This record gives sequence, C-alpha cells and structure tokens, in this order.
Amino acid sequence: MKIALDPYMFRALPVDEMVRTVAELGYEYIELSPRDDFMPFFRHPRADDGRIAALKNSLRAHGVRLSSVLPLYKWSSPDEEERRAAVRYWKRMIEITVELECPLMNSEFNGRPERAAESEAAFWRSLEELLPLFEREGVALNLEAHPDDFCEENAPAVDLVRAINKPWVNYLYCAPHTFHLSGPAEPGADIARMLRYAGDRLQHVHIADSFNHKGSSGLRYILNPPGTPARIHQHLDIGQGEVDWPVFFSTLRDLGFDGVATACVFAWEERAHESSAFMLDRIRKELAA
Repeated sequence: MKIALDPYMFRALPVDEMVRTVAELGYEYIELSPRDDFMPFFRHPRADDGRIAALKNSLRAHGVRLSSVLPLYKWSSPDEEERRAAVRYWKRMIEITVELECPLMNSEFNGRPERAAESEAAFWRSLEELLPLFEREGVALNLEAHPDDFCEENAPAVDLVRAINKPWVNYLYCAPHTFHLSGPAEPGADIARMLRYAGDRLQHVHIADSFNHKGSSGLRYILNPPGTPARIHQHLDIGQGEVDWPVFFSTLRDLGFDGVATACVFAWEERAHESSAFMLDRIRKELAA
C-alpha cells in the first residue's frame, strides 16, 4: 500500500520546495493535485518540457515518487464545446503523466446533478475518446463521486465504474464525502457497507474528516439563502469531524486494502506541516502497522 500526501496546502511553494517539504514530513508518495503553474483546475495544463523535467529532478533529488496525478476537467459537461475542451486537456495531461513515469491518474465524474442524464451521456462520449489513450499508454484510472457531480453517491458510482468494464479503471472512496456518498435519505453513513459494496474495485481512498451535513435536522451547517442547492463538506484532520474512523480503517483492514491512501486535508493551511505529519502518523498506525 502507498501512503501519499495531496500537497494542495503547499501549492504556493515552488515545485522543488513543495517536494522537499513532503519528503521532510516523511511521505514517500505525492498525489499531484491541481496547481496553477502545472495543472490548473478546469483549464489546459501549463507544464512544458522544462517544468516536467524540473518536477522529475525534484522527485529524484528528494526521494519521493508520484503515486498518482489528479486532474479535474469538465469532461461530463452537457455543453459540448466545454466537453471537447476537457478531452483535449485530458489528452495532454495523460501525456504529461506518462512523461512523469506515473502509472495512475484519478479524477471525478464531474457534470451537473440537475442534468444527470445529459452529463452521463457526455461522460461516455469522453470515455470513448480517452479510454484507448489510457490503455495504449498503460495509465490506470481511479474515479470518485463528488458532491455536486452528476453522480454523487457511492453505489451508483461503483456501478458506473464497473460498467466501464476495464480492470484498470477502479473506484476511489473519498472519506470527506462520506455523508454525501450515503445519499440524502440516510441520516448518517454506513461506511462499512459502502466500502464493501466497492469490493475489489476499491483501489484508492482519500482520507480527511468532515461533519455530517445531514445532522441535527440538516442544521449542522446553515447555508443561506434557505433552500440553496449548494453542497457542503470539509477536509479536516482525522478526529475533527464525524466520519466513523474505527469502522473506516477496520473495514479497509478486513478487505485487505492494498491501494493508495492519500491524506487530503485542505482546511488548515496555517498549520499545514502539523496537520500533514499528524495524518501520516495516524494512517501508518491504522493501515501500515
């Protein structure tokens, strides 16, 4: 199993300093997430040959490897022009990932929940273009459901992954999305059931805590104006929210989980070092002891 850090809280650092920081914290792997000078959110990658070489040199110099690359593009957009642009961005990012010698990418379904059928159709159109490229380049893909995507819940997301029917396309369970993954009808979240539903397709977990937005009659958070369709969740240190961590980790151990476990706290840039070190220590104790 690989334990990685999503270095998003360190994205303001130059690349070499970011990689050195991750190494000094004790992580062996980085999950490369969006940063404006390399792979911005929803736009064409900015990395050229020089930046790719610089990142490879930093990884080599500091003894850290990439576990995965996580781009986010609107490849399930019902807007065809937006979808085509996203596919172009994906193609370039797959090339970059190969040049970085990283064997795995992960991403979200994207699309719009209020136009779910159209978004899913767009998703499949994008896959028709991209799956042959992934396959030819030998890059695996893990997909996660995300709040405000066309697919927000665990079981439908796992079913979609299975429908792709490629052994190298698998599922990513994102713990801070737990209370969205369980759906609006369930007051809490049966984490063990959801992880077991994914079964052998579970190859990646994102680890951070969140409060249950459905708690206290939906008043755990208060959003304005009343009735807004906005989704809310957090990426906190383990223990700062309401995810059932004993169940989460014990189920992973029971399943013999051997994929990628990424610490992905985004809430504490002012104490990013402390938070990242704490997360590594806890994940090691739970999954690597």
